Amino acid sequence: MKKVTGIGGVFFKCNNTDAQKDWYAKHLGITMDEYGSSFEWRHADNEVQKGYTVWSPFKKDSDYFGNPGQQYMINYRVDDLVALVAQLKEEGVTIVDEMEIYEYGKFIHILDGEGNRIELWEANDEQYSKMVNAVTK
Repeated sequence: MKKVTGIGGVFFKCNNTDAQKDWYAKHLGITMDEYGSSFEWRHADNEVQKGYTVWSPFKKDSDYFGNPGQQYMINYRVDDLVALVAQLKEEGVTIVDEMEIYEYGKFIHILDGEGNRIELWEANDEQYSKMVNAVTK
């Protein structure tokens, strides 16, 4: 079973999310929406199918990363989240929460070997594309 297929997102804490988004837009040319940015790419095995990697600043006091001292969180894209979670449980990996299902994909959080929270995402790229296009218009 292929576990991780790519990076789904990079999330980091900062003191002022709007100022950070403005800085990255001005100096690095990253197009922003209210959440940050979504980088569009094509799947290697199907070049017409879009995929996305999310870049998003979070408020310094956000508890989304779990441990208050954790400054970054990586979101990994996976093919079959249900099967992967079952396998991770068998391997003794700490599952932080229950799977959440949205129209744009399934999510769950786990802890790595040093207790850092990681987000796993089984993406529904077609629905995510519709959401991104609606936000950026």
